[in-house]
Amino acid sequence: MVNRPEVGDFQTAQTLETFGFLPKFTPDEVVAQVEYLIRQGWTPAIEHEHPSQCANHYWTMWKLPMFGERDLNTIMSEIEACRRAYPDHHIRLLGYDSYTQSQGLCFVVHEGNAR
Repeated sequence: MVNRPEVGDFQTAQTLETFGFLPKFTPDEVVAQVEYLIRQGWTPAIEHEHPSQCANHYWTMWKLPMFGERDLNTIMSEIEACRRAYPDHHIRLLGYDSYTQSQGLCFVVHEGNAR
């Protein structure tokens, strides 16, 4: 059963990114999104932030964007390394589109525990 906010709770419910109202991605669905990012030729980048601070400012970038990276395993390894380093943080993956100079994709791959 998916725990979704009630209609009246949307103003107080915290949603994270475009897919915030959908059920959490399974590991296979995360991999499918990373494959899509690669097929589009976008630059992957990882950001993280503690749940108590994630709505207040820009998130902290994990290393530099992975310019030219097209290896799925490398991207997934970096997501996992960030998760190990910051297990209580939210972690999101971004795909930067160099043509439009904007984000083509952005979603949370790990939700940390708010303490």
